[in-house]
Amino acid sequence: MEGKKAFAGIVALTSRTFLLQLVAFGATFLLTIFLSPAVFGIFYVVSAVVAFLGYFSDIGLAAALIQKKEALSREDLVTTFTIQQVLVGMAIIIALILSPFIGRWYGLDEPGMWLYRALAFAFFLSSLKTIPSILLERNLAFSKLIIPQILETVGFYITAVILAWWGFGVTSFSWAVAVRSVVGLVAMYIVAPWRPGFGISTSVARRLLRFGIPFQMNSFLALIKDDLLTVYLGKVLPLAQVGYIGWAKKWAEVPLRLIMDSIVRVTFPAFSRLQHDTARLRAGIEHTLFGLSVTILPISVAMIVAIRPLMAAIPRYGKWEPAILSFYLFAVASVIASLSTPLTNALNALGYIRTTLKLMILWTALTWILTLSLLPIMGFNAVAVALLAITSTVALVVVLVKRVVSFSFFGSVRIPVFAATAQFIASRSLIFWFGSGLFTTAIAESTGVILFGVVLFVFEREKIGFLWDHMKQLWKR
Repeated sequence: MEGKKAFAGIVALTSRTFLLQLVAFGATFLLTIFLSPAVFGIFYVVSAVVAFLGYFSDIGLAAALIQKKEALSREDLVTTFTIQQVLVGMAIIIALILSPFIGRWYGLDEPGMWLYRALAFAFFLSSLKTIPSILLERNLAFSKLIIPQILETVGFYITAVILAWWGFGVTSFSWAVAVRSVVGLVAMYIVAPWRPGFGISTSVARRLLRFGIPFQMNSFLALIKDDLLTVYLGKVLPLAQVGYIGWAKKWAEVPLRLIMDSIVRVTFPAFSRLQHDTARLRAGIEHTLFGLSVTILPISVAMIVAIRPLMAAIPRYGKWEPAILSFYLFAVASVIASLSTPLTNALNALGYIRTTLKLMILWTALTWILTLSLLPIMGFNAVAVALLAITSTVALVVVLVKRVVSFSFFGSVRIPVFAATAQFIASRSLIFWFGSGLFTTAIAESTGVILFGVVLFVFEREKIGFLWDHMKQLWKR
């Protein structure tokens, strides 16, 4: 039953998210035309500052509730809500106290400071959605969970694009953030009503914290690895170069946002429900790896091939040319990361949270060491080079998961990798021979994708048939 609900959740969340992300990336494309790299750099850095402060509003209790084997009680929910709101309040007070210092540190003007305040306000409203979101995830009710996300995203990008078009600059993001947070909160409580309450049970808190604190340490290290690094880069690099990093990472991670986020969000609660069934858990891991590789790989290859021809054809887009190398590096790193993320997810779901904590310590240390070492040599491209080097540790993750669950990593991804290689060679060869015009690029891309599908069908017909049969059953339901 859990497997069917998980697959239904993946399909519902991924299909809706795919369409939603198309809207988001279309809007982002318009924003990159209307706004300068420096404005994107401000948004990137300020968002990272608020995310860093926001870390201290959660100590892993939400993840502990999702991972918990037994049914949730009202006491569990109220205790989690109370602790979180106390921490949120403290984080917001600190954020406001530090605002003058942060403004001077980064040289932010008044619109930049209003963006900072808007993100702090949105952070508070977002914390109020935690419990309803947990209840939906526990029940794998992702068809409902996606509704607030749809409204949030549409509200944010419509506001941002219109105001950017009218010349509001950084202020476009401030109003967009406020609209997103209000719309999302209202929508969440409509689809998942929950009566907030205050109170703390010490026994419940202790039980949840046994999983929550190590889990949150993972989040804290991820914060140091990503957001704190961005905060640091915002000081040592020109904001335009930080904008290049943000642009390259944003577009390179399109396949992750389209596909992986939805699948990973479903697999954590699904794997948690399958802790007792090793055989089904193994099948779930292998199907997840295969599903990710057959979707993310062709999209990533197509983007790598098309980015230069598209950039040359779009007016006012030459300003992003310096970021092209970082884009290539981030794109390859994203593909590898998409295969390691569900494996660390499986370790967390099975309770091996301390193992993933050690991995995160390794990745955080390597990120800072490599980035700081390469920064004087390679400039802002050092960030992408360091990330690509770190993703090579996927082999270590595979070994650690194999100790817990016997599964075939190579068997799950080898044919999709071979098919993607054939796709890349075919597409690049056609563009090399016939030119990089838009029509030629479209023909080359289509040929590459068709070749990917043919190779997959020839060698993995059984797995494709399995996924197709589940899709048809879900459609009938």
